[in-house]
Amino acid sequence: LLTSFLSQVGHEPLPPTIGRNVLGRKVLYMPGFFTYARHIVEVDGKRGLFRGLTPRLISSTLSTITRGSVKKAFPLEDMEHVSNKDDVKTSLRKVVRETSHEMMMQCVSRVVSHPLHVISMRCMVQFVGREVKYSGVFSAIGRIFKEEGILGFFVGLVPHVLGDVIFLWCCNLLAHFINTYAVDDNFSQASVIRSYTKFVMGIAVSMLTYPFLLVGDLMAVNNCGLRAGLPPYAPVFASWIHCWRYLSAQGQLFRGSSLLFRRAPVPASFPMD
Repeated sequence: LLTSFLSQVGHEPLPPTIGRNVLGRKVLYMPGFFTYARHIVEVDGKRGLFRGLTPRLISSTLSTITRGSVKKAFPLEDMEHVSNKDDVKTSLRKVVRETSHEMMMQCVSRVVSHPLHVISMRCMVQFVGREVKYSGVFSAIGRIFKEEGILGFFVGLVPHVLGDVIFLWCCNLLAHFINTYAVDDNFSQASVIRSYTKFVMGIAVSMLTYPFLLVGDLMAVNNCGLRAGLPPYAPVFASWIHCWRYLSAQGQLFRGSSLLFRRAPVPASFPMD
């Protein structure tokens, strides 16, 4: 978790190494997950790998509890009944109903758990500047409220919510259309393929919506008084849209999305051959 987030904020304390791609050409690779983790242990000890874990666990717990509470308060069964074409191919109208219900649960749980997510991000990013500004959950809550007010707990919320909504709709609709129109009922393994369609679509769509996650996380630490959220690591962004445009112009919208094979930009003066 820490290695991923530090890659997101652009903290690269280790130099790239020369490797070869599948075509045999020399390319620059940034250190992978295990090398980065080893560096963190050398600097911070093994405990350093678990920075921000407590608020992250609380955030996940709040999210789970909230989703369960919303599901009980607004059960899907109470919605207008929509019949299926058959036991396998669910009608588009039912998919829309189910996705809308899932979206409501996800949005509410995201809002409730986001303040702890912000605290977790800030606890982790202190590794960059060796800071101790955020040392505990309760002290972090007091500090954020004092310095930024209530809105400080919800920085980066909008791109996270948008990413969640886009992910749900794209994943569910794509899975529905593929199961309905691309998978032939006469194929013996049709039911097996349909059971995995949504999972595969989830992996594909998560890559497309990754920039929303990246922007949301960067906004959570931007201009909060920590080194990683200030120049030269990052400009002070006026909004998440400003952050998105900056990353897009730098070709960095997918920064930190991969931990094992991370290609590095090649400097013009670097001799690859």
